[in-house]
Amino acid sequence: MQTQTLGASGLSVTRLAYGCMPLGGSWDGKPLSGESGKAAFASLDTALQAGLTFFDHADIYCRGKSEQVFGEWLKAHRGLRAKIHVQSKCGIRIPDEPPGAPLRYDFSRAYIIASAEGCLKRLGIEYLDVLLLHRPDALVEPEEVAQAFEELHAAGKVRHFGVSNHSAAQMELLRTCVTHPLVANQVEMNLIHTEMFDAGINWNLTGLSASSAGDWTLEYCRREKITLQAWAPLANGLLSGREPRADDPRLERIKAAGALVTKLAGEKGVPREAIVLAWLLRHPARIQPLIGTRQPERIRAACQADGVELTREEWYALYQAGRGKKLP
Repeated sequence: MQTQTLGASGLSVTRLAYGCMPLGGSWDGKPLSGESGKAAFASLDTALQAGLTFFDHADIYCRGKSEQVFGEWLKAHRGLRAKIHVQSKCGIRIPDEPPGAPLRYDFSRAYIIASAEGCLKRLGIEYLDVLLLHRPDALVEPEEVAQAFEELHAAGKVRHFGVSNHSAAQMELLRTCVTHPLVANQVEMNLIHTEMFDAGINWNLTGLSASSAGDWTLEYCRREKITLQAWAPLANGLLSGREPRADDPRLERIKAAGALVTKLAGEKGVPREAIVLAWLLRHPARIQPLIGTRQPERIRAACQADGVELTREEWYALYQAGRGKKLP
């Protein structure tokens, strides 16, 4: 597996990463089942054998069970911690009561520190390589974020920091106080979720509002050496065999992009998952896709993207099919 530098961190990480969200099995409050644990171990073993050494978590994934089972897996693999990179996220609070209560976002100093320490405890490790702020907190105080980062770094509990689902403006606000470099921004990116690419392409086109053309988050991250990590890079399997709903508003785009993915996969002799991910890897921003499936065969298929080269013509053909409209 090829490697690249994660933002301005100096860390050499695998181009593809493993997203650990489904490892815990369920999002209820029930303890981790034995079957879920076995499935998680099989998924993680497959990812490691395929060359993945960067593992992405969040404190809320399966209500902490995903980090818990990963910690148990690490205990069963003595000496592995020093050979891998572990990232987690915090800032989303899932209320236990009452049922259906809304999510809350919390970037307060106390909550960030408590969340990071909870991650370390469940994972059974002494430090996180990277901690990301999960989703923007409308009540964020950049000074408190800066204080939390300083304390966690000084204590040796977190080495590097970043964000998830943040715009360029939101990152700029944080950086008025945060002195540690933001090394990553984890966002949804795939062949049928092309908004970050569209923003630049759509700039200055007649009939488009400023809200649909002119968000420069992609360019900002490239300029500031912030690695874009793509969540849902496989579009939940919709381009590699999963049947879309008949009422999916993206249906025509899914069919068009899926047909081209299948054609290119046949020509290059690789699974469809490899083509879908190779499209992201081809971009000069050096995007790091997060593979989030528990199925060993799909993990192996996805990792073949590391050896696929798309031409500029192939990249644009896939982009046009996925975005559902001709380029200007």
